[in-house]
Amino acid sequence: MTDVKGRTAFITGGGNGIGLGIARSFARAGAKLALVDVDTDALARAKAELQDITPVETFQLDVRDRDAYAATAEAAERALGAVSLLFNNAGVAGGAPASKLNYELWDWVMGINLYGVINGVQTFLSKIVERGQGGHIVNTASGAGLAATGAGLLYTTSKYGVVGMSEVLNLELAPIGIGVSVLCPGPVATGIVQRSADTAPKSGLSLSQQEERRAAERRELATQILEQGVSIDAVGEMVLKAVRENRLYIHTDRVMEELIKSRAKALLDAMPS
Repeated sequence: MTDVKGRTAFITGGGNGIGLGIARSFARAGAKLALVDVDTDALARAKAELQDITPVETFQLDVRDRDAYAATAEAAERALGAVSLLFNNAGVAGGAPASKLNYELWDWVMGINLYGVINGVQTFLSKIVERGQGGHIVNTASGAGLAATGAGLLYTTSKYGVVGMSEVLNLELAPIGIGVSVLCPGPVATGIVQRSADTAPKSGLSLSQQEERRAAERRELATQILEQGVSIDAVGEMVLKAVRENRLYIHTDRVMEELIKSRAKALLDAMPS
């Protein structure tokens, strides 16, 4: 796909962070926007900013809720026309040490980061295929979905899943003219760390004072690193370019280069001669 003008873009996590950066870039390129988020205040701000550029509709949605997702998709298409640009971008960060995890935390992270992507694809893909007008799906993963980092067990597991899912989708959909990209950002200047900490489930999580202090220190360090990262608007332009050029992988920097090389070498070295 090279022209997004006039198409309808459905962007989860569209009120904040990378989702807002994507919304800005695609609005300027002439796409109509269905912005989806749990944060109604952020949605209102995004709509006020962008509605003079392009048609914008906003919808509060928890991407884990499949029934609500289906209803939101129908409402978006009634208002803006058929969705052919799908951005499965909603995500959370954080977690706990592996030995302290519980099922509630697993379900929270997987439900948003991985099943939120699955729900988006399951909701829209068959419609995009049946209409025969092409389209593009962008799934937000992470550099942490390409090699092990200190991002934590929950986050890394979810993002590896998004990368693998996107690669296989690309194999299946390329022959029928539907593009797939997987966004694997390094540090991006967003508030995801604090937003995730504010919304993460707390029940059943038993941390010592020392563990609580270490967790707070990790959040502070992560926030500082992200603040020095690429801007959300720069990422939005990278995503727009990748859609226009039909590229599978979208990197925002080269932070993961050596870790990816080391992982690839270890995999190859482990193969029998």
